[in-house]
Amino acid sequence: MNKIKVLIVDDSIFMRKALESLLSHEPDIEIVGLAKNGKEAVEMAEQFHPDIITMDIEMPVMDGITALEQIMKKNPTPVIMVSSLTKEGADATLKALDLGAVDFMTKDSQSFGGTDIERGLKDKIRKFAKNKGVIRLLTHSTPFQPQQPQQQSSYRLSNTLSAQQHTATPATQQHVATPFAHSAQSGNIDGSKRVVINKTGIKRVVALGTSTGGPQSLQRVIPLLPADLGVPVVVTQHMPPNFTQSLASRLNTLSKVEVVEAQGKEKLEPNVVYIAKGGYHLKFKKVGPSVYTELSTEPSNVFNIPGVDVMVDSIAELYGKECLGVIMTGMGSDGCKGLTNLKRMGGTIIAQNEPSCIVYGMPRAVVEAGIADEIVPLDEIAARIAYHVK
Repeated sequence: MNKIKVLIVDDSIFMRKALESLLSHEPDIEIVGLAKNGKEAVEMAEQFHPDIITMDIEMPVMDGITALEQIMKKNPTPVIMVSSLTKEGADATLKALDLGAVDFMTKDSQSFGGTDIERGLKDKIRKFAKNKGVIRLLTHSTPFQPQQPQQQSSYRLSNTLSAQQHTATPATQQHVATPFAHSAQSGNIDGSKRVVINKTGIKRVVALGTSTGGPQSLQRVIPLLPADLGVPVVVTQHMPPNFTQSLASRLNTLSKVEVVEAQGKEKLEPNVVYIAKGGYHLKFKKVGPSVYTELSTEPSNVFNIPGVDVMVDSIAELYGKECLGVIMTGMGSDGCKGLTNLKRMGGTIIAQNEPSCIVYGMPRAVVEAGIADEIVPLDEIAARIAYHVK
């Protein structure tokens, strides 16, 4: 059995030993090196060619951000950043994710006695290591540059449009201007498509959920939304406190719409994106004709707080079929239950496709549940949102 080769980088001997102890007992994992600064990390990455690296941010000689940049240029490797829970740590982590890191973990939460934390780290290592899709995304990624989203996007057409009794030419020969996407109902998730002939009504709100790979991916969706989108967008991204504030601030500087971290008691306004606050579920309450945000720690017996299921269930109760649900990259299946309920109410569901996901977990759960109306690449999601709300 080829073991997963892990390089651990941290200036704290305690953290190095703690991570080594946590991982060295796994039969499929091998620790190939322990680096105490970024310079050693760059050298060991070139020497040992690890399958995955855990990288501290603040280190002497060379910090983790600089080391990450050099590793991505010389030896592109999945890197999990190890960050503090401070605002500075959050800002640095988001920069690292922009530069190619696939995920992060927070030092303050690493008690190493918590089975959920340990299992989560091990699951991430196994998910990212030797994952050809992740390596492809790392080696072919380009810096994000916001551009004006189009109201309609062109997709290749490959299967028969039975509703119009129209036979298309092969996908490589024809493009159509009508917005369309993968047919989830037919199960053709390998590239075959269908035209979305009729909308299921104009949507008045968008609910978007994401997790691992989300911070990077949101930067390829939210900044492409038009300034006159006309509806509010509510977002749950699995992140701890401080991180969601930094994420909202960063997205706000890049976007035409306003992006804020939800604080509770805010009236939902069009052209505003509300990011769920780390450590709280994002819920909603109707007062008269208006809908307001609410922060809650209940339910507390769920793995992710904030949770996508909780947010979608709450918004679906108020908007029903007028809600557009979007599920993007992430581990696990959070969001599937909430979106299933939304689907029963007549809502429309968009799922990110597998090739463009950092981790095809949350979208996969939705697709396999048979509730996705459209399965589209990451860079088409903004255009699809705009299409459904206009």
